[in-house]
Amino acid sequence: MIKKTVLAAAVIGMGILHASEVDLVKSKCATCHMLEKPTPDMIPTLKAPPMEAVMFHTKLVMNDKDTMKSFIADYVINPAAEKSVCESNKVQQYGVMPSLKGSISEEELSKISDYLIEHYPSEEFVDMINEIQRNDKMNALQNSPFLINKEALPHMTKLLVKHWDKQALGLSDEQKKKLLVIRHRTIGEVQKAKRKIDTLESEIMEALFMDDESPKNLDHKIDEIAKLKADVTKVHIQCISETLEILNDEQIEYLLPFWEYK
Repeated sequence: MIKKTVLAAAVIGMGILHASEVDLVKSKCATCHMLEKPTPDMIPTLKAPPMEAVMFHTKLVMNDKDTMKSFIADYVINPAAEKSVCESNKVQQYGVMPSLKGSISEEELSKISDYLIEHYPSEEFVDMINEIQRNDKMNALQNSPFLINKEALPHMTKLLVKHWDKQALGLSDEQKKKLLVIRHRTIGEVQKAKRKIDTLESEIMEALFMDDESPKNLDHKIDEIAKLKADVTKVHIQCISETLEILNDEQIEYLLPFWEYK
């Protein structure tokens, strides 16, 4: 009888502890962060990244619980853009969270981080993100103006935008100045070529349905598209080459996990 009483008390105690963690997360985090799994259309409308996304990115760059707990404890009290695990463009979109210094204890932070690490992100959210990324890659390939549509050739401008202010990447002001010149020139040339390619492709598709149009008459448009794609591919490769010259070995090593290739 005594054993059953002790066991029951232990179970009840565990339930109270768990409830306490949930209550803390709701009272300290839910004011800004959505705790439920968002749908893709909801994410752009939120005032802060959902907790699923925060922990998804946390676990992308950190492997062990102690490191994650230390990061959460530090960031909640001393938040800064360069410390964020989220992409730099997302930090610019949402802003940096306000410090909770003075309004949360170390014990509360420890309980909250334990709960977040254990319960986030959900498998459903990870599956959703993976599906979004697969669709984004497919759309990028379908709409790409480049001749070489391979993941081994990353979009360096987009890659750097996502990590622009990351402390771990550590871009200097001088590096950023040089990279911005490359970015503006590359984007300008690619967008200009893309508009011409889209127009030519539309003209070819329309001509194919005209009874009196011979496919031979479309050769010059096809040749023009080929030349534009070749030219813009050279711009793409030049962007990669010039960017790598500006970055140091440590910065390139930092970016490699995000430079997806197969």
